Formats: sequence, structure tokens, C-alpha cells
Amino acid sequence: MGEENKANKWEGKAIVEVRGTDEETVWSVLEDFCNLQKWLPIDSCYKFEGVEGEPGLVRYCASTKKGIVKWFKEKLLTIDHAQRCLSYEIVDNNMGFKNYVGIMKVLPLQTNGGDDANKSVGCMIEWECVCDPIEGWSLQDLRSYIGHFIELAYSPLFK
Repeated sequence: MGEENKANKWEGKAIVEVRGTDEETVWSVLEDFCNLQKWLPIDSCYKFEGVEGEPGLVRYCASTKKGIVKWFKEKLLTIDHAQRCLSYEIVDNNMGFKNYVGIMKVLPLQTNGGDDANKSVGCMIEWECVCDPIEGWSLQDLRSYIGHFIELAYSPLFK
């Protein structure tokens, strides 16, 4: 895998527009840290340890595809309700992620121009991550993975 494996860390970022749904509605779904299965196509997600909504909370998530179970444990690092932002790290998994930290934000989406200048028309979900290179993946694979999941998250909840 050439030059991209020589980098110390990989970075990925994806943004999806959620038109017609306000920031608070979207945030109420994202901040519910142990209910990932409500907005991503996974089989289960539940509290493993810690206090709901508090940094230190660990969730366990798993999904089975073609008889193969993929699982991960993620720890909530920060949660800022005013800024509608949270960060988390993958603390254990069987998918090859190492030193993974993710940040999810809900941001305003505004019109530009006309009589409705600066009027909110929905919001955006921004998902960023930093991790060690993943064996068998390219950096583009990571970016595609994030983009794919943020689109999946948007589809069932807010359309």
C-alpha cells in the first residue's frame, strides 16, 4: 500500500445535509450514544459500562453479515450539548481499527441570499475520525466507509 501507510495517522471526514429537520431533532438521536442500531444497520448496540450520557460510557455494538460477526466497543470521551458535538474512541474491536477517535457534530444549514438569507433550512451531520492505518484498507477505503455510514444514518431517520 504505498505512501499512505507511511503516514502516522489516517484522517477521514464526511458531511451529510439533513434538509427539513432541525439541529435539535438530529442531535437528540446522535447524543443517545447506546442506541446506534436506531440509525445504522447493525444488529445490536447496548451500554457495556458507565453512566448514560456521561464521558466514560462504553457501548458494545455488533453486526453479523454472511455469518461473520463484526463488533466494537466505543468509549464516549466528550459530549457538548450546547455545541451539539461528541467524541469517542474505539477501545476494542475485531475490525482492525487501532487508535481510532471519532467526532460527530450537528451543524446549522442555512440558505444564502434572497429574502430567506441566513434562515435555517435544516442541518448537517459532520463525522470526522483519526486512526492508525488499517491493515488491508487504503485511506480511501476509510473515507468511503465513513461516507457510506453517514448516508445510511441519514436515510432512515430524517427523510
